[in-house]
Amino acid sequence: MTLDVRDIVLGYADTPVIRGLSFQLADGEIGCLLGASGCGKTTALRAIAGFEAIDEGEILVGGRRVSEPGKALAPEKRGVGMVFQDNALFPHLNVADNIAFGLGRMSRAERASRVQSLTDLIGLGGFEQRFPDELSGGQQQRVALARALAPEPSILLMDEPFSNLDTGLRRRMGEEIRGVLKARNTTTLLVTHDQQEAFALADRIGLLKDGRMLQWDTPYQMYHRPASRYVAAFTGRGSYLNARVENDNLVHALGRSPLPERRPAGEELALLIRPDDVKPVAHGIPALVVARQFQGADILYRLRLQSEEEVSALFPSHDDFAVHSSIQIELEADHLVLFPVDQASESPALANQVDH
Repeated sequence: MTLDVRDIVLGYADTPVIRGLSFQLADGEIGCLLGASGCGKTTALRAIAGFEAIDEGEILVGGRRVSEPGKALAPEKRGVGMVFQDNALFPHLNVADNIAFGLGRMSRAERASRVQSLTDLIGLGGFEQRFPDELSGGQQQRVALARALAPEPSILLMDEPFSNLDTGLRRRMGEEIRGVLKARNTTTLLVTHDQQEAFALADRIGLLKDGRMLQWDTPYQMYHRPASRYVAAFTGRGSYLNARVENDNLVHALGRSPLPERRPAGEELALLIRPDDVKPVAHGIPALVVARQFQGADILYRLRLQSEEEVSALFPSHDDFAVHSSIQIELEADHLVLFPVDQASESPALANQVDH
């Protein structure tokens, strides 16, 4: 494993910030620590970089122990690269010199070759002599990435790398940077509060809350098989339906579904419905269109069922239904995501509302 974080604990002034955090990243994997402000994700990143000491546990980079209680390798000796939230480019240096900043031990020819290969990789060939204030925000972000990659670190750490960019540019940069990292097989860990950013970039995501890891999984599993209501709420829009076990089926307002495992007859459960689990059909369950949001390729609907429960549904935009119209729908889920009805849910509310 390139990165192995084992049960680390740390805090400030007797206030715990990270509580028993463990995860691993294999060579070339891109991981993401996701969570709300104050959950501990940036503190964890700083501990891996060597800027924070840990109270318990250990951190290994490339099989080498770099942090343990009372002992830590200096940041510059860890083989770790860092991309900061504000890019931190040197304003008095041009693109080439910014990228070459950490290559002092290489010959001039080697530095020039490395800079050229990186500027080509990030799509800024020909921009070598420009200064940061002559670049767009996205171009500056790419230069910061190239500078961090130049020394060929064992692992690259990225702290909210796109937070200063507008939404459209953030999405494009996510695609571009993932391509660059995969092209170089660079093991990477980033932190963000934006689940769409995490989904776009990461191979594995860890959702943190109050310094604890709630789930470490692939983006697909995190969205479709959340470990708790909090995870379900943080990773996407959804709704809950009341459900009851009858024989080997689950009975709910959208019909009957086969149970994946035997459960006690009569058990009451909460069934998670994602918007893409609901499909319009010619003959199905009646639903009333309460509200809708046109989103270009898709339309997000809020539908009221005969049980008076409401679900969100995401249909292609050619499935165009007016507010107050009656339609027929069915549940088309690959698997059921069930939670106890009394499960503590101090989670953020599921984004289930659609404006009128």
